[in-house]
Amino acid sequence: MSLENTRRPSWLTFDCYGTLIQWDEGLQNAVSAILASKHAAAIDPRKFIAVYDRHEHALEQTPPHRSFREVAGEALRIALEEFDLHAEVSDIRLLTERISAMPPFPEVVATLHALKEAGYRLCIVSNTDDDVIAGNVAQLGGHIDRVITAQQAGAYKPDRRLFDYAHEQLGVAYDDVVHICASPHLDHAAARDIGFRCVWIDRGTGRQLLPDYTPDAILATLGQVPPLFTSLGW
Repeated sequence: MSLENTRRPSWLTFDCYGTLIQWDEGLQNAVSAILASKHAAAIDPRKFIAVYDRHEHALEQTPPHRSFREVAGEALRIALEEFDLHAEVSDIRLLTERISAMPPFPEVVATLHALKEAGYRLCIVSNTDDDVIAGNVAQLGGHIDRVITAQQAGAYKPDRRLFDYAHEQLGVAYDDVVHICASPHLDHAAARDIGFRCVWIDRGTGRQLLPDYTPDAILATLGQVPPLFTSLGW
């Protein structure tokens, strides 16, 4: 697929963590701190995160809907138990506080500014709670027009209900939007099923495309988005 010969969007929607915000780096730092507090620094944080991610994603798709704080806390508790470690209330507080404080990638604020100057409206669509993401949004230079979360929609990606809710809230059709994201597993499935345009920011983290979906464009950083749009005549 390609964005060529498609119309200029009025809104750009963004996944937050991994696209705008340094998720992998921040999560590894948080997990390292939790493991160190339990005198378990010998455990590889990357292996721990793989276990945590597996449980987090499963819990997000298990009814009834729960807040991200609840899901993250339960996933962390289960992951710690798998490594024969005991979970404390302070562990989930540390995790969510670290998530909220994760900074943007270096090019993000300037890129969002350029996109606003070009006339686009900007919205985040994220698998989180309003209060958790507030700390991240505060670091984005005041350029974000709307923030839509799983908490508001009562659904987590890759469930298309979050995207359906987002488009309803924005009051636009799917072809009025281009979605920009870093997670094939969470965002591309909805793009495939709903049919909205999608740009993948592949930051070289090793995430793989879905076998049955190719995004409309693949870029290495968010900073490549404005030149792409200019080349399209947008």
